[in-house]
Amino acid sequence: DGTTLSDESHELYVYKCDENTTFSNHALYLGLPCCKDDFNSCPNIPSSLIFQRSTKETFWICTQLSSTKLTQNVDLLALLKWKAHPDRVMDILGRLRHVSGEEIVKFLQDILDTLFSILDDNTDKFGPLVFQSLVFIINLLRDSKYYHFRPVMDTYIQKHFAGALAYKELIRCLKWYMDRSAEVVRQDHIQEAMRALEYLFKFIVQSRILYSRATCGMEEEQFRTSIQELFQSIRFVLSLDSRNSETLIFTQAALLNSFPAIFDELLQMFTVQEVAEFVRGTLGSMPSTVHIGQSMDVVKLQSIARTVDSRLFSFPESRRILLPVVLHHIHLHLRQQKELLICSGILSSVFSIIKTSSLDTSVQEEMEMMVESLLEVLLQTLLSIMSKSQSQEAVRGQRCPQCTAEITGEYVACLLSLLRQMTDIHFQRLMENFQSKDELKEFLLKILCVFRNLMKLSIFPRDWNIMRLLTSNILLTTAQQLAPALHKNFAETDFDFKVWNSYFSLAVLYINQPSLQLENLSLAKRKKILDKYGDMRVMMTYELFNLWQNLGENKIHFIPGMIGPFLGVTLVPQLEVRNIMIPIFHDMMDWEQRKNGNFKQVEAELIDKLDSLVSEGKGDENYRELFGLLLLEKIEQETWRETGISFVTSVTRLMERLLDYRDCMKGDETENKKIGCTVNLLNFYKSEINKEEMYIRYIHKLCDMHLQAENYTEAAFTLLLYW
Repeated sequence: DGTTLSDESHELYVYKCDENTTFSNHALYLGLPCCKDDFNSCPNIPSSLIFQRSTKETFWICTQLSSTKLTQNVDLLALLKWKAHPDRVMDILGRLRHVSGEEIVKFLQDILDTLFSILDDNTDKFGPLVFQSLVFIINLLRDSKYYHFRPVMDTYIQKHFAGALAYKELIRCLKWYMDRSAEVVRQDHIQEAMRALEYLFKFIVQSRILYSRATCGMEEEQFRTSIQELFQSIRFVLSLDSRNSETLIFTQAALLNSFPAIFDELLQMFTVQEVAEFVRGTLGSMPSTVHIGQSMDVVKLQSIARTVDSRLFSFPESRRILLPVVLHHIHLHLRQQKELLICSGILSSVFSIIKTSSLDTSVQEEMEMMVESLLEVLLQTLLSIMSKSQSQEAVRGQRCPQCTAEITGEYVACLLSLLRQMTDIHFQRLMENFQSKDELKEFLLKILCVFRNLMKLSIFPRDWNIMRLLTSNILLTTAQQLAPALHKNFAETDFDFKVWNSYFSLAVLYINQPSLQLENLSLAKRKKILDKYGDMRVMMTYELFNLWQNLGENKIHFIPGMIGPFLGVTLVPQLEVRNIMIPIFHDMMDWEQRKNGNFKQVEAELIDKLDSLVSEGKGDENYRELFGLLLLEKIEQETWRETGISFVTSVTRLMERLLDYRDCMKGDETENKKIGCTVNLLNFYKSEINKEEMYIRYIHKLCDMHLQAENYTEAAFTLLLYW
């Protein structure tokens, strides 16, 4: 049959020969049967042979063929020599699938040459079968076993492929398959064609290049039209409702998986903008719903992810076209809280690309699109994830994959990237785009709530100091941008306590962040941070103070609620922070004096919170002196200065005793010294400022000290001080 000897063991016949016999007629000897198969297949062998076969001796050989020109496969040989049997071409092409993969990759170039030769011979008759054969070979190279032969295919297309007319039939067949996807029940062949899309387009583009080169660009318009019609068919396949058809889902998935691989091929024939329009139309044709099935959702997003990672997306002129449809699908999934991890990966890639291209003028427009599409839904997503994370901690052992630290960290990074790249103009337009104050209020509460959670939750590992500082810097910049919206929209008669309280609470948490307490760092680290960011506590303190000043008569709403938090800020060991914040207590005293004729609430809250904060280790002698100095200076001009001076003097004396008490308790003082400090403090509360509840608190502390020393009588008499 023309094939080469098969790879196996062969038994050869051994013949008896007389030593003196001369082989004058070689043909007689060579015509003898060499083996059993040869003997059975030769009908004209004479009954008596010139040499007799030895029955006692056998001879075995083992053969193995290694060749790129000789084949042992009859089907492959028939294909390569198809011109010898032109009437059998249909059958020959149909039997290609039965040829082993090893044989196909061995004769890859010869097979491809043969297929395109058959196509040129009779396109109408053999076109579909050649197309199927080509698809079969392309998909064979997708197998991991033969994947390393793809460069051989690439080399063939670039250097050896000569089918200048092939593109017409390849486009026609590909379109025909796609158009049938809505009608056919079994779609195996259609799915195979979808999986082969990348290399089909390589052949199409190279074929068109060859044709254009040979004809000086003839039929360019027809080619463009055929590609546009092909993309209409692609969009048709993706737009079909596949919820009730698993087969159609597989077809759409195969198409989406292959689709991003054709972008570079299209860029050889079309402009960046034209290719972007093709891709936008295709991605836009996918169903907007996120309920088409989880597997299809994943495939859809993976296709978008590969689009974002493609070379096409790196061009500003194409990104401007593609970004809206990418953001549309991301927005839909985030709104439904679906496939959060994949969405975060896509967003990370987008932010990274835009950051790299930040010098381009188009980036400002892109950022505006992203702010409009993503900011609110990112905030909502983070609130949802953080809420689930907290509830997950409450239920031991319950694990929710959508609430892992990985997802939280990913979305925090996305939000920070977005905020970091926003300019003053972006913030201004963001505020202008809200249709009502209720919408603005809802947005402000969301973003401030997310920021507070970032302060409270351990999103990043402790040793990620650079990331923590960058986060603080972004939050500070954003808070500075949001501040004008508060006094512009929610001050005076439009005052909204919830919004203001939310901002103040964030500012307090921000200033008290452990990562911003530069006093705890070495001089070198402190200098490095100050050179890069400045003291961010001071900057936030100025924001806090300015907002407080803008409150006017609405300050009364935060008395006494904000006394404790503001007092905590003044105890931060930073002189400028203390200088800015301590005078606010004079302001609070003044407003309560105006309203009630006294400042009893400020007095009570300040003493109570000061006691607990100093007990926690905050405050020092410098703070005590500065507190008295600044407030006395402010009060000196007031009509109520006598009561004010008396109160401030009492508070500074209280601080002196609290600091002594704290130092005594922390040191190695004797029990008698500790008891003495406690007695001094409780006597001060009773006799000098008449704070019954504080007096009782320290009586119990004194009682506990006596009990620890087993002085039970003294403990009893201590309790009798107020019983």
